[in-house]
Amino acid sequence: MSDHSNQPNESPDPEKTGTPVPATGAAMGNLDTHSARYAERTAGMTASEIRALFAVASRPEVVSLAGGMPNLAALPLESLSEEVARLVTEQGQTALQYGSAHGVPELREQICEIMALEGISAHPDDVMVTVGSQMALDLVTRIFTDPGDVVLAEGPSYVGAMGAFSTYQADVVHVAMDEHGLHPDALRGAIEEVHGQGRTIKFLYTIPNFHNPAGVTLSEERRPEILEICARHGILVLEDNPYGLLGFEGRTYSSLRSLDPDNVVYLGSFSKTFASGLRVGWVLAPHAVREKLVLAAESATLCPPTLNQMIVSRYLSTHDWLGQIKSFREQYRERRDAMLSALEQHMPAGCDWTRPEGGFFVWFTAPEGVDTKAMLPRAVTQRVAYASGTGFYRDGLGTRQMRLSFCYPTPERIHEGVRRLANTLNEELDLLRTFGSRGGRELSGPQTPSPDTA
Repeated sequence: MSDHSNQPNESPDPEKTGTPVPATGAAMGNLDTHSARYAERTAGMTASEIRALFAVASRPEVVSLAGGMPNLAALPLESLSEEVARLVTEQGQTALQYGSAHGVPELREQICEIMALEGISAHPDDVMVTVGSQMALDLVTRIFTDPGDVVLAEGPSYVGAMGAFSTYQADVVHVAMDEHGLHPDALRGAIEEVHGQGRTIKFLYTIPNFHNPAGVTLSEERRPEILEICARHGILVLEDNPYGLLGFEGRTYSSLRSLDPDNVVYLGSFSKTFASGLRVGWVLAPHAVREKLVLAAESATLCPPTLNQMIVSRYLSTHDWLGQIKSFREQYRERRDAMLSALEQHMPAGCDWTRPEGGFFVWFTAPEGVDTKAMLPRAVTQRVAYASGTGFYRDGLGTRQMRLSFCYPTPERIHEGVRRLANTLNEELDLLRTFGSRGGRELSGPQTPSPDTA
């Protein structure tokens, strides 16, 4: 982490609904009637409190450092459009038809080739294609957790995962990280505490490479130790790895799955390395687990979109996708460097941030007394947006933190956005020095994800 003592454009929210109109009269009565019918588990389903702000943040004059939207400008769109047209012409009767919940066989074979880059030896039968890795998170949580079970997760952790855990009434217990990723001693301590309470831990959820939102990477030395701890206590490991091929130095880490195939369920995605809008991800699981996942997927979606899978498969077979990933790495490294440079230049004393080796995000910590969630509306007024830290913890932790995304804006926009953010933060510090703590509201728990916090 960087501790600097003298001092971290986006896609719009697809729900462009503006300000909701309050329900009145008969409509309010209907809402009350339906509310009484909801299942108990819906109590854990709460919309992101920052979503409304992004109707404003999506305006072109606002520099958004909030969302994890990939920059698709480098994709060969003309040749892709030709391939998609050819696909529909030549294989439309298959591409536009129902398919298997397991996924298109050719794509599953190609996924195995991709995972081999991370040391994974897998059979296509143990790969299931999903509608993005978010669907895989939902399915794994559904088949493994009962209400009240504990899921261990890094603190902070991906908001979409915590939303899935909350929906199925699992309790999240955070495990501390440092600049080298998940800390083994913290993991041992969390397991001991939870077991001491007589509670059941179902799995450890981890993003080992270029973490979302923290930006750190689990060191190679810690990986076997983390796996050994979980295996000894009978805890499954859920490895989420959407950024693994996006290391800025060209380095690809060996996956946790490659080190322990029997106790790791692996999640992958094409959202960061190809096209997020196609919503194609996958899960690699031990055979018996994969069978349950297929049954769960059939009840949820019947089958993932065949056309989308075949587009991804055609892209992998007709384009230099490894060269494309290299191009993405170079773009994101340039943007990362722009953000780190701007943070060094503009941020006031007392700030701290991570220096990611890959991925999309910098995790920023403001000086004592600053509440980043309370400050966010004022930042948007200054035409800059970020994701406040409370969304990445349970129970309102992370009030001093924010996630800054460098993947989408140009380097010039990043510099300007950080400058505006620093101005906002300096104004906030001036107010704190004058009036003391402004105080912010805590969140009640994990939030349902949106593309703004992906």
